[in-house]
Amino acid sequence: MSWGVNLMYYHCPSCDKKFKYAEDLIAYFGDQFGRCPVCDTMGQFEKNGARTLDDFEYEEIED
Repeated sequence: MSWGVNLMYYHCPSCDKKFKYAEDLIAYFGDQFGRCPVCDTMGQFEKNGARTLDDFEYEEIED
């Protein structure tokens, strides 16, 4: 049984946006991994793992 992709959850200290990145996209995003999609500030890491109960509160960054 698989829980799916591992996600890294962040919130932006500048604009308060909540967002998440799939760990398997670290190489794709490079230095941009973990950055806010709105203001480009480095996000503050909150947690990682399979999808959590509050997953819907976080925007998934895919490209």
